[in-house]
Amino acid sequence: MFDAAIASAQPALCLPAHLPEKPRGRTVVIGAGKASAAMSRALEDSWDGPLSGAVVTRFGYGVACQRIEVIEASHPLPDAAGLAAAQKIAGLVEGLSADDLVIALISGGGSALLAAPLPGLTLDDKRHLSAALLASGATISEMNCIRRHLSALKGGRLGALCAPARVVALLISDVPGDDPIDIASGPTVGDPTTCADALAVLSRYGIEAPPAVLDVLRSGAGESVKPGDPRLARSEVRFIAAPQMALEAAASLAREAGFAAHILSDRIEGEAREVGKVLAALARQIAAKGQPFAAPCVLLSGGETTVTVRGAGRGGRNVEFLLSLGLALEGMPGVYALAGDTDGVDGAEEIAGALLTPDSLARARVLGISPRGALEANDGHGFFQSLGDSVVTGPTLTNVNDFRAILVEG
Repeated sequence: MFDAAIASAQPALCLPAHLPEKPRGRTVVIGAGKASAAMSRALEDSWDGPLSGAVVTRFGYGVACQRIEVIEASHPLPDAAGLAAAQKIAGLVEGLSADDLVIALISGGGSALLAAPLPGLTLDDKRHLSAALLASGATISEMNCIRRHLSALKGGRLGALCAPARVVALLISDVPGDDPIDIASGPTVGDPTTCADALAVLSRYGIEAPPAVLDVLRSGAGESVKPGDPRLARSEVRFIAAPQMALEAAASLAREAGFAAHILSDRIEGEAREVGKVLAALARQIAAKGQPFAAPCVLLSGGETTVTVRGAGRGGRNVEFLLSLGLALEGMPGVYALAGDTDGVDGAEEIAGALLTPDSLARARVLGISPRGALEANDGHGFFQSLGDSVVTGPTLTNVNDFRAILVEG
C-alpha cells in the first residue's frame, strides 16, 4: 500500500495532463522541492517547444534533465547551495514580458531549499530559527507562516517578480488541507497572514529568535505579498498530486486484496504520540466491538503530525507515532501498522518510516531496549532499526506527506 501511494504521485504519471498551452514568448521553468527534479524531467518529456530554467531539490533527489538545470541543496536546514539556487531562480524571471510563460514546479521541502533571506537577515539566522521551529512542536502551517515573512521569495514574492509574465504553478501537495500558501511557503501565491501572526507563533512556542528576525517582524519589513496584489493577477495554481489521491491508491490495493479499507482523513495533525494513542483506541474498538468498522479492515490516514523534541534520540514523526501506537496496543494480536513519509525521509535521516507488528515490543525487550524509554528519548529510528523493521525507500522523487496504514485482522 505504501508503494502504491508513492507510485500514484510520481510526476511522470500526474504532471502531463496539467500543462498549460504554449506561449507566444519564452517558457521559463523554475521550481523548488523534493519532487521538483522529477517534475522537471516529466515536463521536458512532455514539452516539445523551447524550454529553459532551473529548479532546486534535496541532495540525492536530482534527476538528469536536458534543458532545465537541477541544483541540489540541503534539507531540512537551509544551506549556501540553496541560497545560490534561490538567487539564480530569481534572476531567471527578471525582465520577462506579458508574452512569456513561467512554469513553477512546487513541492514539499521547497521552504528550506529556496533559501533567500530578506535584507537584514543572514543564512545563519534562518538556520538557527529553522532548527528551533523543527523541535518546537509547531504545525507546518505555523512554521511556514514565519518562513513567508522572512523570505525574499516565499509568500508570493517570487510570483511578483515574474510579472507581467503568466505564471502557472504545478503543485504536489504535502500539507494538510492542500493550502497553496503552505506548499513550499507559497512562493507564487498571495499570503493573507501577517508579521503579527508570525510573531504570535514565536510567542506561542517560546521560540527565541535571533534579534535580526525580531526586527524584521516587528518593523513590518517582512510583510508578504497579499491576495489581490496586481502583480499576481496572471498567476494560477494547478494541483497535480495530493495526499488524498495517494490514500485512495492504497485503499484500492487493499480492497483488491480482500480487505475493507477506510480513509480516516488526509489531514491529521497534532502530536505524533497522541495520534498514536487515538488510533490504537480505534483499533481496539474495531477488534473488540466491531465498531465503527468490522474487522478485518485497513485504516488509512495522512497529514502531518508534529514532535516536540525533548530527548536526544534519532527519530521522526512517523516512527514516533508508531512507537506510541505500539505502547498503547501493548502486543495486541492481529494488529499491524506501517507509517512513513512519502518523500522517503522521516525526520532528518534517509529512513522513510517503520513497520510495527504485534511482537515488536516483546522483541525489543529481549534485546534490552525499553520501548517507553525510546519514546521519551524521541528515538523511534533507533528502536525500529534495532528490530530490523525500518522502512528505507531511498529518494522517492515525490512528496505527498505522511502515510499511515493499520491492519486490524480481528
